[in-house]
This record gives sequence, C-alpha cells and structure tokens, in this order.
Amino acid sequence: MIRTLSRLIPCLALLASLPASAQQAVTTAPVAPASPAAVMVNPYLQWVPVPAMPTTLPFAGLPIPFIGSPIPAGPRKPYTMRPGIPQQTKRQMMQMMMPIMTNVMRMSMPDAMNWFAHKIQAKPGLKFDEVVESMMLRANQLNFKYVGSNLMYKDFQAVLGDMEAPRIEVHSFCDIAVGRDLLKISPEFLVFLPCRIAVMEDADKNIWVMMLDWNMDWVGGYEGQMAITPELARGANDLRNKMEEIMRAGANGDI
Repeated sequence: MIRTLSRLIPCLALLASLPASAQQAVTTAPVAPASPAAVMVNPYLQWVPVPAMPTTLPFAGLPIPFIGSPIPAGPRKPYTMRPGIPQQTKRQMMQMMMPIMTNVMRMSMPDAMNWFAHKIQAKPGLKFDEVVESMMLRANQLNFKYVGSNLMYKDFQAVLGDMEAPRIEVHSFCDIAVGRDLLKISPEFLVFLPCRIAVMEDADKNIWVMMLDWNMDWVGGYEGQMAITPELARGANDLRNKMEEIMRAGANGDI
C-alpha cells in the first residue's frame, strides 16, 4: 500500500495543480460503461457498497503537504526525535488519500484494519490455553521477553457485564537489543513497542493469532527515499520474523 501511494501522490499533485477548467475537462470526460462480464468482484470486499466515482476532486487547488524531514548530510545522533507533524497537515494528507481508498480501492475501515493485520488461524482442535502456552514457550526460546498481557474479555465481563463476548487476549513481548537499536534510529518507533500478539475467538469459535503487519517488502526499492537504513530494515525484519515464528508456534500448538 505504501508503495502504491508513493506512486499515486505525484500524480495527485499534478492533477491538483491543474487550472479549474482543465480539472473539469478531466473529471467530466465521458466513460463508456463496463459490461457486467468485465466487472471484477473482489471476494474480500463483497460486502462493501460500491459508490459512484466522484466528478470533482475534493483536494483540487489545495497545496500538497510536505510532512517529511530532510535527510541529513551526516549521521544523526542516536535517539534524535523528529519535529512533530501538525494535526491539520495529517488531516489534509489523509483527506487526499480518501478518494483513492474509498472510490478506487473501495476500502472500508474494516478492510483497512484487515490490511494492516497479519493473522493465522489456529489448527482445529487446539484449545485457547494451548495456543497461548505454545506462544510463550517459543518466545522464551527466541529470547523474547514476556512483558505483560491484557485479558480484554475479562474486562468486558467485569466492567460491561458482557458475558457473550468471545475470549480475547493481547500478549506483549520485547527483544531488548533489537528494540534499543530501532529506537536509536527512530525514537518514534516506540509507539509500536512492546510487540503485541493478540489471540482471540471469532464469531464461529475459531481461534486466531494476529499482530500488526510491518512487512518491509512493502517499501522495497524505496528504502533510500524513505531514509530506511540497512540497520533499521534488518531490525524490523528480525522482529517481524521472530514474532511470526511465535504466532505460528501458537497456531500449530508446537512445544
């Protein structure tokens, strides 16, 4: 997704800079309707209503926000914090992406969450506690420190009186060395730490393990433009690989 947006934003910038008459010509050009046989249906988005394509671009005429910081000529000091980004700039940037996400990609909020989740279904027959136990054993083998858990379903029961909610637990882990190295390069990475793996039952009592998917393949070929150092890439990949190994151990019930 990051790679796709990085290619689309320059096109949006060019379109936003066009005079109003040119934009009107672009957005009102007649388009031949597609035949029903030519329409591709995405089974993962089958419940998302299909909106009409917009005739105008809501961000046309607005300046393209520059949210990045210049790449320094020399190395940064470890733990150097970058300037904060104003909420107005973040809102403007996201508003630019909304027409693409909602009208072109036809992505709803659940679809967006599904995009950023890496999840594995546990083998049939495994009990919830067996999945968690296997995760803990594998984390210990990988020298991943267990730093806590959030038994959300118990709070649903005790605070909300919801006795029908499925079992949901979030377990936190940390690789001290890798975490330190990542924070030296980008202190903002702290918002993703400690690493979390969720275990939950779905509506059909299937057990799933999931985590935030930070697959570095998404930015493959753009590492230089995004100032992703080799150390940052190796550290992020190492974290993800270990987390996935913990997840798979839980999903398989490995000892």
